[in-house]
Amino acid sequence: MTQPTNPAAAAPFRSGFACLVGRPNAGKSTLTNALVGEKVAITSSKPQTTRHTIRGIVHRADAQLVMVDTPGLHRPRTLLGERLNDLVRDTLLEVDVIGFCLPADQKVGPGDRFIAAELAELRRGRRRTPVVAVVTKADIVDRGRLTEHLVEVSQLLEADDIVPVSAVDGFQVDVLADVLVSHLPPGPALYPAGELTDEPERVMIAELVREAVLEGVRDELPHSLAVLVDEIELREGRAENDPLLDVRVLLYVERDSQKAIVIGKGGTRLRDVGIQARQGIQALLGQKIHLDLRVKVAKDWQRDPKQLHRLGF
Repeated sequence: MTQPTNPAAAAPFRSGFACLVGRPNAGKSTLTNALVGEKVAITSSKPQTTRHTIRGIVHRADAQLVMVDTPGLHRPRTLLGERLNDLVRDTLLEVDVIGFCLPADQKVGPGDRFIAAELAELRRGRRRTPVVAVVTKADIVDRGRLTEHLVEVSQLLEADDIVPVSAVDGFQVDVLADVLVSHLPPGPALYPAGELTDEPERVMIAELVREAVLEGVRDELPHSLAVLVDEIELREGRAENDPLLDVRVLLYVERDSQKAIVIGKGGTRLRDVGIQARQGIQALLGQKIHLDLRVKVAKDWQRDPKQLHRLGF
């Protein structure tokens, strides 16, 4: 007697990469963290928070979805802005599906149309990458405004799917994961079970420090701040059961006035940054650290090719 087949069991395991793209502060990093279930990307209300492509890995019984959080795609004003845009464009050419994030609390604007045009140009190439329009921050608007925004988005681009979500309260995050997975090709897992990110520890440490610095500062600073991990050393003379890592981090700004903002009166602000960042770094590394933060001025580094290279851009 023939046994009935189970469609779910017959479905192939899928794996691949999904890139979240959008203008600055569209909720990409917060959504990446919500999909992964752990914090792998720093978040801030300031634009240009993300400076690197951060990979977060979503493990499922039927798939492995690798989320690639990118810097906001924008009209650049500096050499740094041009290089960040190039980073995003290169990433878009390599992924299996693109999630275009458009915040529900803001009308579709020039920045969104700029990205929609970029995606349209990309899809005219040899490889038609699926695009999912992701309406973020659905929790902070009423149903009427959300409906209006969904209509605006549908008129902006020809998306394969449109999914409203809220990374804050979890609204439809699982639905978005299902939709993104549906566009992945069949294939084996790309990363070991339980691994949440493939970012080097030094990059994650620098990002945690930058996130702490960005809290409560003026809008001009995020663009001018670069963070570089100078050294990580195990302190000598400590007991084996009580190790301590010395972590030295350099913070670069473009002007003396910005240095004063980061340090604060009597060094109070820099101490607060150190306390906040140290907690995140210790959780990341799983051991106690001593965090040494030093602020330096690198004049107009965003426009200087040599300084950009030295700072990792």
